[in-house]
Amino acid sequence: MLLELTVRNFALLEQATLRWAPGLNVLTGETGAGKSILIDAIGALLGSRLGPDWIRGGAERAYIEGVFAMPAAAPDDALRAALAALDIPPEEDGTLILSRELVRGSGRSLCRVNGRAVLLGALGEIGRCLVDIHGQSEHLSLLRVREQLALLDRYAGTTELRAELATRVAELDAVRAALRRRDEDQRRLAREASLLRHEIAEIEAAAPQPGEVEDLLAQRHRLRNAERLRTLALGAYAALQGGDGDSGAALDALGAAATAVAELAALDRRVSALREALDAALASAEECARDLRRYAEAIESDPAALQAIEERLHTLRELHRKYGGSTEAVLAYLAEARAKLDQLEHHEEHVAELEAREAALVEEVGARAAALSERRQAAARALAVAVERELADLRMAGARFRVQFSHAESERGVPVGGRRLAYDQSGVDRVEFLLAANAGEEPKPLARVASGGELARILLALKTILAEVDVRPTLIFDEVDVGVGGRLGHVLAQKLATLARRHQILCVTHLPQLAAFGDHHVLVSKHERAGRTETMARVLSAAERVEEIAAMLGGTSETARRNASELLARAAAWKRQAAGAA
Repeated sequence: MLLELTVRNFALLEQATLRWAPGLNVLTGETGAGKSILIDAIGALLGSRLGPDWIRGGAERAYIEGVFAMPAAAPDDALRAALAALDIPPEEDGTLILSRELVRGSGRSLCRVNGRAVLLGALGEIGRCLVDIHGQSEHLSLLRVREQLALLDRYAGTTELRAELATRVAELDAVRAALRRRDEDQRRLAREASLLRHEIAEIEAAAPQPGEVEDLLAQRHRLRNAERLRTLALGAYAALQGGDGDSGAALDALGAAATAVAELAALDRRVSALREALDAALASAEECARDLRRYAEAIESDPAALQAIEERLHTLRELHRKYGGSTEAVLAYLAEARAKLDQLEHHEEHVAELEAREAALVEEVGARAAALSERRQAAARALAVAVERELADLRMAGARFRVQFSHAESERGVPVGGRRLAYDQSGVDRVEFLLAANAGEEPKPLARVASGGELARILLALKTILAEVDVRPTLIFDEVDVGVGGRLGHVLAQKLATLARRHQILCVTHLPQLAAFGDHHVLVSKHERAGRTETMARVLSAAERVEEIAAMLGGTSETARRNASELLARAAAWKRQAAGAA
């Protein structure tokens, strides 16, 4: 439920903070005073697209904030799911604060939920769970056949079934699109397969191994420096083992030192550790001498081997250049190419899978569409009865309302009741509302038979019925009384008051009969101040309500005030009686 609305610098409204009550809230005021501005402000919290021209002249920003009481949890709670997806909890007192700020120049729209910045779409998703606005444009939308199917689904409670069907239809359309592309794909896939075979053969012929490049580079380095390596190894060996003309061998010197220390240790045990260290050093030096000799003997200059390594490195570099920059990337590409080629070579099997999936989806879509159609037709009969009952209350007792179903056959359709019917994401039904406004007439499409006043009453009847199944706590009716005469005003008021027992209702009205039924009365007026026009809104007291309804009745005389007081008294009595009956 909407608890409070704050609006600043929005259109003609400079500043307004209004508290709203449960039940029926009526907004009145002269034509052009700006009543719908408040509705537009609420619409801003529902994600309406608004440009900078909505910002009041001379201001840089417009701000709208709505404080809502969280509704009770429902089994299918879209509101709480949307809040959970954004990780936004309600306030501790159970309120939810939606705000939107329009910024001039940048055209930006800053949206917040409980102080958390959100995208406009998220704000709208949350707002539409809280409020439903029935605007004047619905007089026209009611005449659109597609909108009529949506209204029927809303009444039938089949929106979830329709959404599930739409998902299957989308998959079926995707499968059929893939099958339509298969002929064109055959030629393209053949070219892709040929290229993949060439690439796979090239990589497999080279057979690169992880770490191979590093090993080859090390081998090439050794071969390029073979003579230098041999010279260094032999030099080290000679220093250890053979000595040269100027100095003795290192091993001979170590051997002499080890012998002397051994004799020393025999005389003084304190140098035993030195003897062990020299013995170890001598053994290690002898081992190094042997290894150096073997290393020098193994090194050979091999131009053929060096050339082979250079060619191998060139081959691997070419693979790297073509397929990824490293041996690991080349091997990954090889695995991917093999998998893709396998898929291409099994394309016919894939086509067979698509055809099997198409057949299964056709049957499933047909079954779901049949079930949806059956639910709709049952709901359509109930809707016709309910609409005719409402129309009788609205002084159209002879009117007959029907929901006409039609279907189109198609070879590419889905099976329903032994026929192949054309389909889309809404199912197989083509629905149109028909009306016979007077007894003895055949029902015809609304656009052809309904006058403006009749259309308004049909719309009101549908809104009354649909609002009974609406889970949103706040319903807004923007001048629903357009085309409704004074004689029907009290009937319209009673219907909205009945709805107000289950919903919070905000209603813009010009009818005094309807205004008298309000549980909360807001007056919207337009004034000129400092050379500028501005809209003001305020809640009326009981005495002020009498004056406003008297003005709506056409005067401010004592007679008009008595009539206004009588309207208020009659409305209060009816509401007490209705509450007692409920």
